[in-house]
Amino acid sequence: MFNTFIAFIVNERGATAVEYGLIATLVCVALLGGASSAGVSLSSLWNNNAEIANQALVSSGE
Repeated sequence: MFNTFIAFIVNERGATAVEYGLIATLVCVALLGGASSAGVSLSSLWNNNAEIANQALVSSGE
């Protein structure tokens, strides 16, 4: 039993896959954070444009 445990601890098979998985996870988190920030900015931009268009329509009498 002890030898099996030691063999498990010493075995490095799959370590590279785990490292790549962690890197991919970090990249995804960074992309999601950036997309969320960009989404808020774009939402504000479109809301501002809609407000300007509404003000133009109201002032023209439509």
